Amino acid sequence: MSRPAGDGAGGTAVRADARTKRLTLLACVLGSTIVMIDGSVVGVALPQIRDDLGGGLAGQQWVTNGYLLTLGSLLLVAGSVGDVLGERRVFLFGVAGFGITSVVCALAPSIEVLVVGRALQGASGAALTPAALAVIVSVFEADERNRAIGTWTAWSGIGAAIGPVLGGWLVDAASWHWVFLINVPLVIGTLVLIARVIPASGPRDRTRHVDVPGAVLCALGLGGITFGLIQQPLGGWGAPDVVGPLVGGVVLLVLFVAHEDRSPDPMLPLGLFRRRNFVVGNVETFVMYAGLALLTFYLVIFLQQVAGWDALKAGAALLPVTAMMLLFAGRFGALADRYGPRLFMGVGPLVAGAGLLLLLRLDADVSYLADLLPAVTLFALGLAMTVAPLTATVLADAEARNAGAASGVNNAIARVAGLVAIGGVGVAVAASFGGRVDERLDGSNLRAAAMREGARLRDSPFSRPDVRGLAPSEARVLQATARDAGVSAFRLGMGVSGGLMIVGGVIGAAGIRNPRRVVPAADCGGGQWVGQPCDAANAEATAAPVIGPEPAPAARL
Repeated sequence: MSRPAGDGAGGTAVRADARTKRLTLLACVLGSTIVMIDGSVVGVALPQIRDDLGGGLAGQQWVTNGYLLTLGSLLLVAGSVGDVLGERRVFLFGVAGFGITSVVCALAPSIEVLVVGRALQGASGAALTPAALAVIVSVFEADERNRAIGTWTAWSGIGAAIGPVLGGWLVDAASWHWVFLINVPLVIGTLVLIARVIPASGPRDRTRHVDVPGAVLCALGLGGITFGLIQQPLGGWGAPDVVGPLVGGVVLLVLFVAHEDRSPDPMLPLGLFRRRNFVVGNVETFVMYAGLALLTFYLVIFLQQVAGWDALKAGAALLPVTAMMLLFAGRFGALADRYGPRLFMGVGPLVAGAGLLLLLRLDADVSYLADLLPAVTLFALGLAMTVAPLTATVLADAEARNAGAASGVNNAIARVAGLVAIGGVGVAVAASFGGRVDERLDGSNLRAAAMREGARLRDSPFSRPDVRGLAPSEARVLQATARDAGVSAFRLGMGVSGGLMIVGGVIGAAGIRNPRRVVPAADCGGGQWVGQPCDAANAEATAAPVIGPEPAPAARL
């Protein structure tokens, strides 16, 4: 096998033989699967991480949000980094960085170190995913590209499916540390493939620049708002470490928008937001993916810390979502191509919201078949109806040359939605839990030691009381209080989640118009949930000439 020397940016097609294409696709599948597994596996480990490292609900929020913060804020700038440094090099750095930070997370001695490791993981994931797409675009010719990207996104979906089950098994059989260490062999295999088989691409696009100021303003702005929301239950709205970060975050995001408006090479093309369907579709994306994030975050915590399920059983609870997505999302996309997306973008979220509202029936004794499965299946059906038409409509409202940027914005908004939802709704969930504890313990005539434990319980949502040394009657009161408060707080979270989905359906039904251009929804089966739509990838392939084979003695790293 031969390839051109140098490592440049995407946009210049590289002629590769069949073996090179197969192994390149395998490398991209492995790289993206690492991110998908990690994104879904960590939630199952949160209860054990809390028991081992402490930090309470706020610590659990930061383990998730630290990752989403850097992932969401850096996704937009990652494409231009690939243009400047070369997609193969950025892919290699992203995979290597993900492996190193996985080890940091696995060996973290404190919750603070783990959160820092997760933030660095998110930065690596932001580099890895768009670079993998750019590698596919550069290696596969136009008539092969859709099939290659379809394979890539399908396996990414499988990674998302096996993540919670694999994580639950690892947590039960070993410890939470292994949900991060499982990444290491996959990283090593991917790095070997990158070094040995992925061709280097053509000359770099020296007209592109990395929008470093924009990336910094976006990350710090989102970080300030997230920090303030997570700290609010601990310090109250008037605390300096709440007000300062919230105000500072808003100011920085305003400066970010102003900077992007004047930047010659912005990471966020503001001109796209002048288009109706693009704006409406992204608003619907935000509220829907916010609801999805609340479900995946709080359901696993509730099932383990309140209902008493083991990690494996809790991890398998959402398998119907992945199964329905893989089986039906593409089919609903094809129906949307035939009948138009508005119907599916309106009805789908309403169905999903109805499924989430069925979770309001759950109490501390959860039956999977009678209580959980019907709700999760209905939610999954609505989600499968929506994601492909939603993504295709957002892309269709941009010109073909801007499809990559439009998809990047939509993908980033989906990640930021989870970040904001977990931080923002966490304020209400924590207040609900604490208020319920106070209500149950008011006038309970507990002794001083039990009251102290009750006060600790009030400030530790979804925790179990430490009843060692307490009288059996006092222990029963505290345990019943924790269960009741946990159920109440969970129902609030699911009520907000279901409400967001329903709002998304109303937005889609009222705001969407026929697309400006045709983007097959069948090609966007997983939406932004599992990867990049084919149309966005095709937009990244320019009309540059194909470079013929040239001798190259070794791969450049």
